Amino acid sequence: QVQLVESGGGLVQAGGSLRLSCAASGSGFVINAMGWYRQAPGKQRESVARITTGGTTNYADSVKGRFTISRDGAKNTVFLQMNSLKHEDTAVYYCRLRFYSGGVYWGLGTQVTVSS
Repeated sequence: QVQLVESGGGLVQAGGSLRLSCAASGSGFVINAMGWYRQAPGKQRESVARITTGGTTNYADSVKGRFTISRDGAKNTVFLQMNSLKHEDTAVYYCRLRFYSGGVYWGLGTQVTVSS
């Protein structure tokens, strides 16, 4: 069983910062990568940033230079530091785990709203 706890979303003015956290707990799984996705109203869910257990990161072009993903492997926790937020960053942000078995697990999401 996997439990995911996401936190850190909220309302912020354009140019501001937020830090999202996602903590995974449970047993019977081994995490290969953790990442953040987002879905804005009327749009498809898209990848924002991902990080593997080896520390390799990948970012969407739209967030490069503004967002930083990091992880605490010992605690199975991933963070997303979001700086210089723009109105177009407004979305529900979802944490996603990918397991070595090939399966994935999604969090319930946390709302990020950036006022212009």
